[in-house]
Amino acid sequence: MKTRIPGLGPLACLLLGACATYSPAAAPTREIAGSCETAFGASVCSWAQVSGSKVVAVGATVPMAAIENTPLDAPMVWPPVFAAIVPMPAEARAATGMDHLTVYWEPHGHPPGPFLTPHFDFHFYTISDAERLAIDCTSKTKPANLPAGYVLPDVDIPGVGMLVGLCVPTMGMHSLVSSEVDATTPFSGTMVLGSYNGKPIFFEPMVAKAKLMEKHSFTLPMSTPPGLAAGVHYPARFEAVYDATIPGYRFVFTGFGT
Repeated sequence: MKTRIPGLGPLACLLLGACATYSPAAAPTREIAGSCETAFGASVCSWAQVSGSKVVAVGATVPMAAIENTPLDAPMVWPPVFAAIVPMPAEARAATGMDHLTVYWEPHGHPPGPFLTPHFDFHFYTISDAERLAIDCTSKTKPANLPAGYVLPDVDIPGVGMLVGLCVPTMGMHSLVSSEVDATTPFSGTMVLGSYNGKPIFFEPMVAKAKLMEKHSFTLPMSTPPGLAAGVHYPARFEAVYDATIPGYRFVFTGFGT
C-alpha cells in the first residue's frame, strides 16, 4: 500500500504516485454441501466452494471405507451397474454445468489391456441424469475433434461385442489418453473424456484401487474438448487430496474460467 503525503492534492498525488491505494480484500471462501449417496457402505458426497458469488471449486468426498469395502468379484452385467449417483450442488450446476457424479466399481477392470486391473470410474456429467439414462449407443457419431493426445478407439469386449468409441449404454463414449492405451503395464490413474452423439458430456477420473489404497494425494492432467454446450465450463485442474481426518479423498476440480 502506498502512503499518502499530507498536503498533496489529488492531482499531485496522481503525478507523484504518492496517493494511498487499496485492494479490496478477497471474499472469504465457503463450502456448500451437495448430496450424499451410499457406495459400499460409506457416503460419497458432493460439494462446491464459493468465494463471494463465484464458484471456485467443485468436487466430491470419497471415504476410504467406500474404497476398502468393494467386493473382489461381481457378476458380469451389461450395461454395468452404478454404485452411486450423486447430484452436484445447484450452485455448481448453474456456474459450471456439472450436474451429477456416477460411481462404478470394476473388480476386474475392462479392455483395452492396460485397464484390466481393479479400478473405479468416477464420471462427472454435464448433462442431466435423464439424458444420461437415455444413452443407448445407437448413435455412432464420434466427436469431430479430440484434445491433443486422446484417441477414441473401437473395442471388442468378450461376451458383449464391438463397442464403437468404447460406448457404454447409460454412460457414453470414452476417449482415452493414447499413450496409456498402448502401454504394456497396468494403469494407475487417468482422465477419461466422455461424449455422445458427437458432443462432450463428462470427464472421468478413472483410478486403480491400488493407487487409492496408497493414501497419498495425486493429480491427473485435465484437457478441455471442443464443442462444449452453452453454460458448460470444464475445469483446468484436478487433484485428489488425501485427508486422514475423513479418512479418504477429496476430489477437487478448479480453474473453471467462468
